[in-house]
Order: sequence, then structure tokens, then C-alpha cells
Amino acid sequence: MKLPTSRLLFRPHQGRVFTRPTFAKPRFAAHSIRRHNSTAQTASTGGSRILNFFYGSTLVLGLGIIFVYVTDTRASVHRYVVIPALRWIYPDPEEAHHAANQVLRSLWDLGLYPRERGDPDKAGDLEVEVFGRMIRNPIATSAGMDKHADIPDPLFASGPAIVEIGGTTPLPQSGNDKPRVFRLTSQQAMINRYGLNSEGADHVAMRLRDRVRKFAYRLGLGHDAAAEQAVLDGIAGVPPGSLTPGKLLAINIAKNKITPEDDVDAVTKDYVYCVNTLGPYADILVVNVSSPNTPGLRSLQQSDKLQKILTGVVDAARSVDRKTRPAVMVKVSPDEDSDAQISGICDAVWAAGVDGVIVGNTTNRRPGPMPHLGSLSPLEEQHLLETGGFSGPHLFDRTLSLVKRYRKLLEEKPAELEPVLHSPSALQAEAAKIKDELASASGSKEDSTPDSVTTSVDTGVVPVTPIAEETSSEKQPLLKLPQERFYDKPQDEQDSLVGVNAEPVDSSDQQESQIERLRAIQAAIERLPPREQREALEKMEEPIHLASNDEPKVIFATGGITNGKQALDVLNAGASVAMVYTALVYGGIGTISRIKDEMRAEMRRQTEERRSNSQE
Repeated sequence: MKLPTSRLLFRPHQGRVFTRPTFAKPRFAAHSIRRHNSTAQTASTGGSRILNFFYGSTLVLGLGIIFVYVTDTRASVHRYVVIPALRWIYPDPEEAHHAANQVLRSLWDLGLYPRERGDPDKAGDLEVEVFGRMIRNPIATSAGMDKHADIPDPLFASGPAIVEIGGTTPLPQSGNDKPRVFRLTSQQAMINRYGLNSEGADHVAMRLRDRVRKFAYRLGLGHDAAAEQAVLDGIAGVPPGSLTPGKLLAINIAKNKITPEDDVDAVTKDYVYCVNTLGPYADILVVNVSSPNTPGLRSLQQSDKLQKILTGVVDAARSVDRKTRPAVMVKVSPDEDSDAQISGICDAVWAAGVDGVIVGNTTNRRPGPMPHLGSLSPLEEQHLLETGGFSGPHLFDRTLSLVKRYRKLLEEKPAELEPVLHSPSALQAEAAKIKDELASASGSKEDSTPDSVTTSVDTGVVPVTPIAEETSSEKQPLLKLPQERFYDKPQDEQDSLVGVNAEPVDSSDQQESQIERLRAIQAAIERLPPREQREALEKMEEPIHLASNDEPKVIFATGGITNGKQALDVLNAGASVAMVYTALVYGGIGTISRIKDEMRAEMRRQTEERRSNSQE
């Protein structure tokens, strides 16, 4: 047998046979194999890149969808995941509340906060008029949700037209001993005896002042006192409290626990101090005389005491260092519900010139469990024995009844009440005074026209001169300051300027303060570009509505409102605004959006029902 053409290498000591082929392999074979491997590797790398891009895009898209969903107040996760998780992590309701507020504040700073997407209020179907201003919807949050002005902006972003912060006391106070909040989860209710724990009016005012200055800085006005004053005087065309068109900020104020309730003068000073400190940053000031957790506070609802306190608050509100004064409301208890008590409160409201009443607060009573919500657990039965104010859906029927009763007494001023003389509002006196001052400074009163004084929903009266054309070589001042001082005029001329019923102005300090305010506004406007100047002044030309003390009083309703139908019921009963608190505690940040959606659905249902009945 002939062997193949190869040489045999035999090594006996190893016992192995090696063959070495004699023919040469073609060179292209090795090269061909290497080329094939390179092509496969390139194809594999390209495929990996496509897959990575696909996976990355899917991940980004998924995270975006999750972000949009989680930050939408309509997401059910807020009600059915976040709230139960808070209750599980924090058995103490107060700790859960603080944690939730801290998270909201942090999310706001990062721009990741829950918000009402899609602007459902844009259609205007829920608009209502309050204190002469159109607000976007009739839903508000009650005091207690944001005690220290930590999260007013996140709360506004969740959908209400009014946010009430506080209660705030003149001096800081710690409130009652802990634990002081108790859940009744099966009844969607709670009991609290916070005792008006507060960081104090000065601390809250500092936080609100910083908020206004940040807003001014974003507008390009700067971050100083002049920019702050310009915003408060309405140069941005927004309410000075909410800083948001169509929305209002209410600040709940109260006396300190150490102030004796039988010393009405001392109590009045407490409230006036809060007005002077917090008034510039509020659209509404709420006088709290109805908390059940401060000893003796509810005794201030006696007509004579209440009238003196409210008169002091109203007078202080009229002198707030701002172009427009905040509205004044008083918050009354649901437990003072006899005819005599309600009548006495309403008489005090009319006599003092208060703008409205918030009907309802927590109650010292203990309603029975609502069968459709379930039965109380043994722990909840123990909680019912705790002292404090009860809040929950059980209060709705009482709130609805009280709104109807207060509406009857606040619709028209009682004829037997003697008219109470007050000096004209600061805005009216200031309008006439500045208008004539400017006319006198220019040398001719006859030349002054209505165009020389403009008014605004949120700014009051600001004397302006036309903006110079951009092509003008010399920049003209936007505000013309008076050259002749008001208090240098003869007394009879002063009387003619301020009006017959106005109080004489004889203080040079007041006039200097007015001039400084005008200078601050002028400086703030001049820092704006020409286009923004015009837009700012156009916003300032809207007329302001000054409520008369003879007009019907505004009513806000709070207590047990948990859904849209109940909100509509209290509005139809005579309230202008429905306020929620406990519903937010159990329903989460999406509660306001849910209630508004339910209101719209109920309104459509009622409209269709009426249409159907009319066709029959």
C-alpha cells in the first residue's frame, strides 16, 4: 500500500508518530477566514449598538411615561399607594403629615412636583367671583394643611383656586403635647388637638417675603425691597398673595395661648400684630376664633368681644402697606349653632365691616360611625375618647345646614344696625390725593385726565406717565413724583383733596412713605425691557372692585366636603367656595382634581336631566 506524500517522524522513546504534510496550503484561505471573522464582528457590533439604542430609548420613554403619570394629580397612585404607604411608614399622623409636606417641598424645588396637567380650568366652567375677583374654581384647601407657609406653591399646583395657610400666632408656640393627632381610618376621619402650633408671624412673613422676592427676580425686577414692593403693588398683574392669576392666598391668624381671652384689648393686639406682619403677603386674612384646642378662644365669638376684635383687624387691614387691602374673613365654629349665637356673630360681622365668613371648623362633638364606611376598630374606639376637634365626612350635613342659616343673615344688612363710620379705604383716599398732587405738580389740575391714574385688580392706583418711545434719545420717567407736598397745602385744600369724609392727613412721614413707594415702583418698572413695561402697565389698567359694607357677605364652607356633589350642594346653598382638609389627608394630592372632575360630571348630569324633563 502506497502511503500519502508525507514524511513520518518516528521517535521510539516517545512512542508517537507525527505527520507533516508536504503540500502547501493556498495563502488566500487563511486571508479569507480572517476577513470572514472581521465582517461577523462588525455586524455583531452594529447589531449591539442598535439593540442598545432600542433599549435606551425604551428606558427613557418608559421613565418619561412614569414621570408624567406620577406627577399628574389624577394618577390613582397618589390615593391608593402613597397615602397607605405613609400610614404604614408613619403610625403617628403628625409625622406622616410633616414627611409628606417635606417631600412636596423638595419635589417643588427639583421641578418634580405633582401638578394638575392639561389646565382643566381653562374652559371657565367653574369660575366664580369672590371679593370682586374672578377665581378659576370654587375649591380651596383649609388651614392646617400648610401651617408655616412651607408648600403654598405645590398646593396651588394641585388645582385649588384658594390656599389657606396657618393658623399663625404673633409669637412662636409649640402647641399641645404629643401625641395630638389620631386617625379614624375606617371612617375617613381624624381627631386633632394641635393647639395652634406655630413658628410665629415674623418667621412665616420672612418665608413669604422671600417667596415674593424670588418671584420678582424671575421677572427681572431684582431681589431687593423695591422689587418686592413693586410686586405687592401689582406691577406683575397678579394677586400679591397667590402670585398666580385667578387664585388667592388666605392666611389664618390667631391669638397666642398665653394671651388671656378675657383681655379683649390684648387679644385684639395679637390679631392686629399678625395683620401688620402678614397682611402685605395675603389676599385674604382669616380671623380664627373657632379652634377648639386653644382654651377660651371660642369665647371670643361672643358678639361684643368679636365686634371689637374684628373692627381692629379691619382697620389694620385697611392700612396695610400695599396698594390694595386684603379681604378680611372670620372663621366660626360649627358648635355655636343656636339662633342667638349665629345672629350675634352676623351682627358683629356687619358692624365691623368684615368681608366674609368661613362657616365650619372641627367639632368637639363625636358623631356616630357612618354605616357605609364600616365599623370602628378597638383602637379607633379608644381614639374617640381623646380630646380635640373631630373632622371628617360626618360633618357635611351640619356644614350644609349652617351655610343656609348664615346665608339668610349675611345676604342683607340688618336695618336695626346703626351705620358704622369708617374712614374711606386707603385706596380711594390715595387715588384722589395722588391724582391732584400730580395735577398740581404739573401746574394745571384741568390737564389731569383719567389716563393719568390707572387702577388694577391687584395693584390699586398708580400714577403713571406714558412710556417714552424706544427711539427717544432721552428716557422719560415712568412715574412722576409730586413736586409739591400734600401737607404743605392749606387745610381747606387738603380737605377738598381727600374728600369730605376722609380723615385729614397731617403726617409728613405718611407722605414720605408714599413717595418712597412710588420711587420703588418706578425703579422696578424701569428695570424691565420696553415691551415688558407696556405689558405691565396694561395689566395695571383693569378696574378694581371695592366691596361696600352693604353688599352680601362672602361665605366659604368647610367641614366634611369629600366629593364633587357635596361641593355643589354647599355652593347652591349660598357658599362661594368649598374648602377641604380631611379629604386631602385620606385622598392625597389628587383630591382637588378629583372633586372638580366630579363637579363637572354632576353638572352635566343635572343639565341633561333638566333637558330631559323639559322635553317631556
